[in-house]
Amino acid sequence: MKPRKTNHSPSPAAVQDDWFKWKEKDLSKAESVARPSLSYWQDAWKRLVKNKLAMAGLIFLVLLTVMAIIGPMLSPYKVDGNDLPNQFLPPSGDHWFGTDSLGRDVFTRTWYGARISLFVGLMAALIDFFVGVVYGGISGYKGGRTDNIMMRIVEVLYGLPYLLVVILLLVVLGPSLTTIIIALTVTGWVGMARIVRGQVLQIKNYEFVLASKSFGTKTKRIIRKNLLPNTMGPIIVQMTLTVPSAIFAEAFLSFLGLGIQSPFASWGVMANDALGAILSGYWWTLFFPAFFISFTMFAFNVLGDGLQDALDPKLRK
Repeated sequence: MKPRKTNHSPSPAAVQDDWFKWKEKDLSKAESVARPSLSYWQDAWKRLVKNKLAMAGLIFLVLLTVMAIIGPMLSPYKVDGNDLPNQFLPPSGDHWFGTDSLGRDVFTRTWYGARISLFVGLMAALIDFFVGVVYGGISGYKGGRTDNIMMRIVEVLYGLPYLLVVILLLVVLGPSLTTIIIALTVTGWVGMARIVRGQVLQIKNYEFVLASKSFGTKTKRIIRKNLLPNTMGPIIVQMTLTVPSAIFAEAFLSFLGLGIQSPFASWGVMANDALGAILSGYWWTLFFPAFFISFTMFAFNVLGDGLQDALDPKLRK
């Protein structure tokens, strides 16, 4: 006896549900095709915005820069104006950050010190950028004997005690803002050069670079048009980490008396002047320069970490 055939045909409702599911899937595919794709930098910015700590650091640095520009203008007091009858006044409506041992307004001097610190940090980062990118780019692209010689020079400079070189230059040339920048950058570019060299060594064998070589493009143009744009991610991250290092170095040298000299203000000079006062209970003379040194370095470091994650092509979806 043959088994009876059963009818498994789907119901009309099930057919309609399957049709709607297929239609939704088809529409989603069409939307993904029609949606414009993000560029590398747009995608990096989108991922950076999602990093709340990095964005907090960026907002702090923007506000710090704005206050460094307009802060001294908001105060009626001069950065070097002594007022001995009003020394060691606590923070108040007249002196928002109080006064120091010579009656100078700490608010005015703090923002003037921010100008010095940010200027030194940015100038050190820019000089490291130009010297390191050119040196590392040429070394990585040329390769062979040229690369060996250039890298041996970098290793010699890298092996020199950084702080000792800076202090010796400041002693020989004399303490000044220009001398500090020269001292911080005389060996500070070697880290940037090594990063750029490593990136160029990796990229120079890519097909688009070999195609440019086959068309007879000059070395300078290949480095500028093909290699450098593809190494900007690590370069930008390195620059954001160079700035806080330079700011701390300037503050440390000024604290030792080898940097900016009184009556001009920098955070290191203010910290040095406040050493005796803090023992007498005048905490505000040290608190504000120390606070801005710490938080500026913290902001640059978290921003650098955020940029490193945002610019990493391996994390791009």
